[in-house]
Amino acid sequence: MDGLTIRQSQGLLETGKTASELKTQPFDNKPASLTSGEKSFADTLKEAVQSVNTLQKQADVKAQELATGKTDNIQDVMMASEKADIALRLMVNVRNKIIDAYQEVMKMQV
Repeated sequence: MDGLTIRQSQGLLETGKTASELKTQPFDNKPASLTSGEKSFADTLKEAVQSVNTLQKQADVKAQELATGKTDNIQDVMMASEKADIALRLMVNVRNKIIDAYQEVMKMQV
């Protein structure tokens, strides 16, 4: 088979070599290591979830302060609640897209 295979394309992405160069070299199945400045996809997702969680906690604190009478600034409470709501909706949509992409990959035949 002379076409570009999945294994060859992975090597191409990792090393930047052409398909003919990859044919002459054996393929090692080691994952590409990240340089010190790069973050993994999992780290990026964890940070996003943590930021949504922080917004939710801030909105809860402001709502409690309004309910207990410590503040009377309804605008700040509503803004914090809406920020948390929008962030949560965005996170749910991202999760749904990731699940859809995973399901599409699982449908592929290798």
